Amino acid sequence: MDIFFLGTGAGIPAKLRNVTSIALKLLEERGSIWLFDAGEATQHQILHTSIKPRRIEKIFITHLHGDHIYGLPGLLASRSFQGGESEVIVYGPKGLKEYITTSLSVSQTYLKYPLKIVEIDEGVIFEDDQFIVDARLLDHGIPSYGYRIVEKDRPGTLLADKLVEAGVQPGPVFRKIKEGETVMLDDGTVIVPSDFLGPDQKGRIVTILGDTRFCESAIGLARDADLLIHEATFSKGEEKLAFDYFHSTTHQAAEVAKLAGSKQLCLTHISSRYDRQAWQELVVEAQEIFANTDIAEDFKEINIPNQ
Repeated sequence: MDIFFLGTGAGIPAKLRNVTSIALKLLEERGSIWLFDAGEATQHQILHTSIKPRRIEKIFITHLHGDHIYGLPGLLASRSFQGGESEVIVYGPKGLKEYITTSLSVSQTYLKYPLKIVEIDEGVIFEDDQFIVDARLLDHGIPSYGYRIVEKDRPGTLLADKLVEAGVQPGPVFRKIKEGETVMLDDGTVIVPSDFLGPDQKGRIVTILGDTRFCESAIGLARDADLLIHEATFSKGEEKLAFDYFHSTTHQAAEVAKLAGSKQLCLTHISSRYDRQAWQELVVEAQEIFANTDIAEDFKEINIPNQ
Protein backbone atom coordinates (compact mmCIF):
# COMPACT_ATOMS: atom_id res chain seq x y z
CA MET A 1 0.00 0.00 0.00
CA ASP A 2 1.48 3.31 -1.13
CA ILE A 3 0.33 6.91 -1.35
CA PHE A 4 1.48 8.82 -4.42
CA PHE A 5 0.91 12.57 -4.66
CA LEU A 6 0.06 13.79 -8.16
CA GLY A 7 -0.83 17.32 -7.09
CA THR A 8 -0.36 19.08 -3.76
CA GLY A 9 -1.14 22.76 -4.29
CA ALA A 10 -4.08 24.95 -3.37
CA GLY A 11 -6.46 26.86 -5.60
CA ILE A 12 -4.68 27.13 -8.95
CA PRO A 13 -1.83 25.26 -10.64
CA ALA A 14 1.61 26.64 -9.77
CA LYS A 15 5.10 25.97 -11.09
CA LEU A 16 6.10 23.95 -8.04
CA ARG A 17 2.77 22.30 -7.22
CA ASN A 18 -0.13 21.18 -9.38
CA VAL A 19 -3.62 21.15 -7.92
CA THR A 20 -4.92 18.28 -5.82
CA SER A 21 -4.85 14.62 -6.78
CA ILE A 22 -3.69 11.69 -4.66
CA ALA A 23 -3.30 8.07 -5.75
CA LEU A 24 -3.66 5.20 -3.29
CA LYS A 25 -1.72 2.37 -4.91
CA LEU A 26 -3.16 -1.01 -3.99
CA LEU A 27 -1.21 -3.02 -6.54
CA GLU A 28 -0.25 -5.84 -4.19
CA GLU A 29 -3.59 -5.86 -2.38
CA ARG A 30 -5.95 -5.85 -5.38
CA GLY A 31 -3.95 -4.91 -8.50
CA SER A 32 -5.57 -1.51 -8.74
CA ILE A 33 -5.32 2.19 -7.92
CA TRP A 34 -7.79 4.41 -6.13
CA LEU A 35 -7.66 8.12 -6.94
CA PHE A 36 -8.68 10.90 -4.56
CA ASP A 37 -9.60 14.09 -6.43
CA ALA A 38 -8.56 14.96 -9.95
CA GLY A 39 -7.57 18.58 -10.27
CA GLU A 40 -6.68 20.16 -13.59
CA ALA A 41 -3.87 18.34 -15.47
CA THR A 42 -4.03 15.21 -13.32
CA GLN A 43 -3.63 13.09 -16.45
CA HIS A 44 -0.55 15.15 -17.40
CA GLN A 45 0.96 14.43 -13.99
CA ILE A 46 0.26 10.73 -14.49
CA LEU A 47 2.33 10.79 -17.69
CA HIS A 48 5.43 11.39 -15.55
CA THR A 49 4.77 8.31 -13.41
CA SER A 50 4.45 4.55 -13.73
CA ILE A 51 0.71 4.76 -12.97
CA LYS A 52 -1.47 3.14 -15.64
CA PRO A 53 -4.91 4.79 -15.99
CA ARG A 54 -6.44 1.41 -16.85
CA ARG A 55 -5.61 0.28 -13.30
CA ILE A 56 -7.71 3.06 -11.77
CA GLU A 57 -10.65 1.25 -10.21
CA LYS A 58 -12.25 3.92 -8.03
CA ILE A 59 -12.14 7.72 -7.85
CA PHE A 60 -13.20 9.53 -4.68
CA ILE A 61 -13.97 13.24 -5.02
CA THR A 62 -13.84 15.25 -1.79
CA HIS A 63 -15.75 18.29 -3.07
CA LEU A 64 -16.71 20.09 -6.25
CA HIS A 65 -14.35 23.06 -6.26
CA GLY A 66 -12.53 23.30 -9.58
CA ASP A 67 -9.05 22.59 -8.25
CA HIS A 68 -10.31 19.15 -7.23
CA ILE A 69 -12.41 18.16 -10.28
CA TYR A 70 -11.36 20.02 -13.43
CA GLY A 71 -9.11 17.16 -14.50
CA LEU A 72 -11.73 14.46 -14.07
CA PRO A 73 -13.50 14.46 -17.49
CA GLY A 74 -10.20 14.43 -19.36
CA LEU A 75 -8.85 11.60 -17.24
CA LEU A 76 -11.98 9.51 -17.77
CA ALA A 77 -11.81 10.11 -21.53
CA SER A 78 -8.10 9.31 -21.80
CA ARG A 79 -8.55 6.09 -19.84
CA SER A 80 -10.95 4.96 -22.56
CA PHE A 81 -8.60 5.99 -25.39
CA GLN A 82 -5.76 4.11 -23.70
CA GLY A 83 -7.56 0.79 -23.65
CA GLY A 84 -9.20 0.82 -20.23
CA GLU A 85 -12.11 -1.63 -20.27
CA SER A 86 -12.86 -2.39 -16.62
CA GLU A 87 -15.51 -0.52 -14.67
CA VAL A 88 -14.70 2.71 -12.86
CA ILE A 89 -16.78 3.90 -9.92
CA VAL A 90 -16.64 7.59 -9.02
CA TYR A 91 -17.83 8.67 -5.57
CA GLY A 92 -18.51 12.23 -4.47
CA PRO A 93 -20.98 14.90 -3.36
CA LYS A 94 -24.34 15.64 -4.91
CA GLY A 95 -23.84 17.42 -8.24
CA LEU A 96 -20.98 15.17 -9.31
CA LYS A 97 -23.15 13.12 -11.66
CA GLU A 98 -24.43 16.20 -13.47
CA TYR A 99 -20.90 17.57 -13.82
CA ILE A 100 -19.50 14.37 -15.30
CA THR A 101 -22.42 13.48 -17.57
CA THR A 102 -22.69 17.03 -18.90
CA SER A 103 -18.96 17.27 -19.59
CA LEU A 104 -18.89 13.95 -21.43
CA SER A 105 -22.13 14.66 -23.30
CA VAL A 106 -21.21 18.15 -24.50
CA SER A 107 -17.79 16.96 -25.65
CA GLN A 108 -19.39 13.88 -27.26
CA THR A 109 -17.02 11.61 -25.37
CA TYR A 110 -17.83 7.91 -25.55
CA LEU A 111 -16.34 5.66 -22.89
CA LYS A 112 -15.50 2.07 -23.78
CA TYR A 113 -15.85 0.95 -20.18
CA PRO A 114 -18.72 1.01 -17.65
CA LEU A 115 -18.80 4.17 -15.53
CA LYS A 116 -20.77 4.28 -12.31
CA ILE A 117 -21.28 7.55 -10.41
CA VAL A 118 -22.28 7.38 -6.75
CA GLU A 119 -23.38 10.58 -5.03
CA ILE A 120 -22.63 9.95 -1.39
CA ASP A 121 -23.96 10.76 2.05
CA GLU A 122 -22.12 10.35 5.32
CA GLY A 123 -21.35 6.81 6.43
CA VAL A 124 -19.88 3.68 4.87
CA ILE A 125 -19.86 4.18 1.11
CA PHE A 126 -17.93 1.06 0.13
CA GLU A 127 -17.15 -2.30 1.69
CA ASP A 128 -15.87 -5.62 0.41
CA ASP A 129 -13.82 -8.43 1.94
CA GLN A 130 -10.68 -6.25 1.95
CA PHE A 131 -11.62 -2.63 2.65
CA ILE A 132 -14.17 -0.32 4.22
CA VAL A 133 -14.41 3.33 3.15
CA ASP A 134 -16.19 5.74 5.48
CA ALA A 135 -17.06 9.30 4.42
CA ARG A 136 -17.82 12.24 6.71
CA LEU A 137 -18.66 15.88 6.00
CA LEU A 138 -15.99 18.38 6.96
CA ASP A 139 -16.28 22.16 7.47
CA HIS A 140 -15.82 23.93 4.14
CA GLY A 141 -17.70 26.50 2.06
CA ILE A 142 -19.45 23.76 0.10
CA PRO A 143 -20.01 20.10 1.05
CA SER A 144 -16.54 18.61 1.44
CA TYR A 145 -15.89 15.05 2.53
CA GLY A 146 -13.06 13.29 4.23
CA TYR A 147 -12.43 9.60 3.59
CA ARG A 148 -11.26 6.95 6.04
CA ILE A 149 -9.93 3.87 4.24
CA VAL A 150 -9.71 0.86 6.55
CA GLU A 151 -8.02 -2.33 5.45
CA LYS A 152 -9.59 -5.36 7.12
CA ASP A 153 -7.33 -7.58 9.19
CA ARG A 154 -5.57 -10.24 7.14
CA PRO A 155 -4.87 -13.88 8.04
CA GLY A 156 -1.51 -14.47 9.69
CA THR A 157 1.52 -16.08 8.09
CA LEU A 158 1.11 -19.73 7.12
CA LEU A 159 3.21 -21.94 9.40
CA ALA A 160 4.39 -24.20 6.60
CA ASP A 161 6.95 -26.14 8.64
CA LYS A 162 4.32 -27.00 11.22
CA LEU A 163 1.98 -28.25 8.48
CA VAL A 164 4.70 -30.48 7.04
CA GLU A 165 5.34 -31.89 10.51
CA ALA A 166 1.62 -32.71 10.69
CA GLY A 167 1.94 -34.68 7.46
CA VAL A 168 0.57 -32.09 5.05
CA GLN A 169 2.50 -31.62 1.83
CA PRO A 170 2.67 -28.28 -0.01
CA GLY A 171 -0.21 -27.89 -2.43
CA PRO A 172 -3.95 -27.18 -2.45
CA VAL A 173 -4.33 -27.87 1.28
CA PHE A 174 -1.82 -25.12 2.07
CA ARG A 175 -3.95 -22.67 0.10
CA LYS A 176 -7.16 -23.74 1.83
CA ILE A 177 -5.58 -23.34 5.26
CA LYS A 178 -4.25 -19.91 4.32
CA GLU A 179 -7.77 -18.91 3.29
CA GLY A 180 -9.12 -20.03 6.67
CA GLU A 181 -10.78 -23.24 5.53
CA THR A 182 -10.84 -26.28 7.83
CA VAL A 183 -9.55 -29.37 6.00
CA MET A 184 -9.95 -33.09 6.65
CA LEU A 185 -7.04 -35.23 5.43
CA ASP A 186 -7.43 -38.67 3.86
CA ASP A 187 -6.61 -40.33 7.18
CA GLY A 188 -9.38 -38.42 8.94
CA THR A 189 -7.13 -35.82 10.58
CA VAL A 190 -8.80 -32.44 10.83
CA ILE A 191 -6.57 -29.45 10.16
CA VAL A 192 -7.89 -26.30 11.84
CA PRO A 193 -6.49 -23.08 10.30
CA SER A 194 -5.98 -21.31 13.65
CA ASP A 195 -3.44 -23.99 14.62
CA PHE A 196 -1.30 -23.35 11.55
CA LEU A 197 -1.49 -19.60 11.08
CA GLY A 198 0.41 -16.87 12.88
CA PRO A 199 -1.43 -13.93 14.49
CA ASP A 200 -3.73 -11.93 12.22
CA GLN A 201 -2.01 -9.04 10.47
CA LYS A 202 -3.73 -5.84 11.51
CA GLY A 203 -5.17 -3.85 8.64
CA ARG A 204 -3.88 -0.37 7.88
CA ILE A 205 -5.85 2.88 8.05
CA VAL A 206 -5.39 5.87 5.75
CA THR A 207 -7.34 9.11 6.17
CA ILE A 208 -7.54 11.56 3.27
CA LEU A 209 -9.36 14.80 3.99
CA GLY A 210 -10.81 17.33 1.61
CA ASP A 211 -10.55 21.06 2.24
CA THR A 212 -11.67 21.92 5.76
CA ARG A 213 -11.48 24.11 8.79
CA PHE A 214 -10.43 22.46 12.05
CA CYS A 215 -13.39 20.24 13.00
CA GLU A 216 -14.48 17.20 15.01
CA SER A 217 -15.26 15.16 11.90
CA ALA A 218 -11.62 15.33 10.85
CA ILE A 219 -10.53 14.01 14.24
CA GLY A 220 -12.99 11.12 14.04
CA LEU A 221 -11.90 10.15 10.55
CA ALA A 222 -8.23 10.26 11.56
CA ARG A 223 -8.62 8.16 14.73
CA ASP A 224 -5.60 5.80 15.01
CA ALA A 225 -4.77 6.27 11.32
CA ASP A 226 -1.44 4.98 10.09
CA LEU A 227 -1.34 8.03 7.82
CA LEU A 228 -3.38 11.22 7.97
CA ILE A 229 -3.31 13.47 4.90
CA HIS A 230 -4.56 16.88 5.98
CA GLU A 231 -4.65 20.19 4.16
CA ALA A 232 -2.46 22.99 5.52
CA THR A 233 -3.19 25.86 3.19
CA PHE A 234 -1.81 28.42 5.65
CA SER A 235 1.00 28.72 8.18
CA LYS A 236 0.51 29.09 11.91
CA GLY A 237 -0.63 32.56 12.94
CA GLU A 238 -3.00 32.75 9.95
CA GLU A 239 -5.93 31.18 11.79
CA LYS A 240 -8.33 34.02 10.99
CA LEU A 241 -7.46 33.89 7.29
CA ALA A 242 -7.84 30.11 7.33
CA PHE A 243 -11.22 30.40 9.03
CA ASP A 244 -12.47 33.04 6.61
CA TYR A 245 -11.52 30.88 3.62
CA PHE A 246 -12.66 27.57 5.19
CA HIS A 247 -9.15 26.12 5.38
CA SER A 248 -6.63 25.00 8.00
CA THR A 249 -3.20 26.01 9.25
CA THR A 250 -0.20 23.81 9.95
CA HIS A 251 -0.92 23.94 13.69
CA GLN A 252 -4.56 22.97 13.17
CA ALA A 253 -3.64 19.99 11.00
CA ALA A 254 -1.13 18.87 13.62
CA GLU A 255 -3.70 19.28 16.37
CA VAL A 256 -6.07 16.96 14.51
CA ALA A 257 -3.33 14.34 14.20
CA LYS A 258 -2.48 14.63 17.89
CA LEU A 259 -6.07 14.44 19.14
CA ALA A 260 -6.85 11.53 16.82
CA GLY A 261 -3.81 9.48 17.83
CA SER A 262 -2.64 9.24 14.21
CA LYS A 263 0.75 7.67 13.63
CA GLN A 264 1.91 9.96 10.81
CA LEU A 265 0.77 13.30 9.36
CA CYS A 266 1.41 14.57 5.85
CA LEU A 267 0.54 18.18 5.01
CA THR A 268 -0.84 18.99 1.57
CA HIS A 269 -2.91 21.61 -0.33
CA ILE A 270 -0.10 24.12 0.22
CA SER A 271 -0.68 27.70 -0.89
CA SER A 272 1.61 29.02 -3.63
CA ARG A 273 2.50 31.93 -1.32
CA TYR A 274 5.02 29.53 0.27
CA ASP A 275 8.09 28.87 -1.86
CA ARG A 276 10.31 25.81 -1.66
CA GLN A 277 12.45 27.33 1.09
CA ALA A 278 9.37 27.91 3.25
CA TRP A 279 8.11 24.34 3.00
CA GLN A 280 10.42 23.05 5.71
CA GLU A 281 9.30 25.90 7.96
CA LEU A 282 5.72 24.65 7.57
CA VAL A 283 6.83 21.18 8.64
CA VAL A 284 8.65 22.58 11.67
CA GLU A 285 5.51 24.48 12.67
CA ALA A 286 3.43 21.31 12.61
CA GLN A 287 6.13 19.36 14.44
CA GLU A 288 5.78 21.77 17.36
CA ILE A 289 2.52 19.93 18.04
CA PHE A 290 2.88 16.59 16.24
CA ALA A 291 6.43 15.30 15.79
CA ASN A 292 5.90 12.75 13.01
CA THR A 293 4.94 15.27 10.34
CA ASP A 294 6.02 15.46 6.71
CA ILE A 295 4.95 17.63 3.79
CA ALA A 296 3.66 16.42 0.43
CA GLU A 297 5.29 17.34 -2.85
CA ASP A 298 4.22 16.48 -6.36
CA PHE A 299 5.44 12.94 -7.18
CA LYS A 300 6.28 12.14 -3.57
CA GLU A 301 5.49 8.57 -2.52
CA ILE A 302 4.83 7.26 0.98
CA ASN A 303 4.84 3.55 1.73
CA ILE A 304 2.45 2.32 4.41
CA PRO A 305 4.04 -0.95 5.60
CA ASN A 306 2.21 -3.95 6.95
CA GLN A 307 1.79 -4.03 10.70
